[in-house]
Amino acid sequence: MNKQSTMQIKLQVTFIRQGKKFVAYSPALDISTTGKTLRQAQTRFSELLEIFFEELAEKETTDEVLTELGWVKVKKLWEPPRIVKQESLNIRVPVAA
Repeated sequence: MNKQSTMQIKLQVTFIRQGKKFVAYSPALDISTTGKTLRQAQTRFSELLEIFFEELAEKETTDEVLTELGWVKVKKLWEPPRIVKQESLNIRVPVAA
């Protein structure tokens, strides 16, 4: 049996309600999923993360992909980029007449 090593990371995930669905999105990995409930979106996101990292490991592209996404390796551990501020902006945008 092939024993695979693991790492523990703290990943920021945003949960948004869009109509009747909930969206789980991680800017650090640029991945998202949806669910009919918040709990389902959380569960699906956890499953998505597992598949995402398993595929990176299988293809041996973890370092390459995480680096492209702005992650930094510190003492052999990967750290995702951190959201330092999130705010709502009031902006004017053109609309078709």
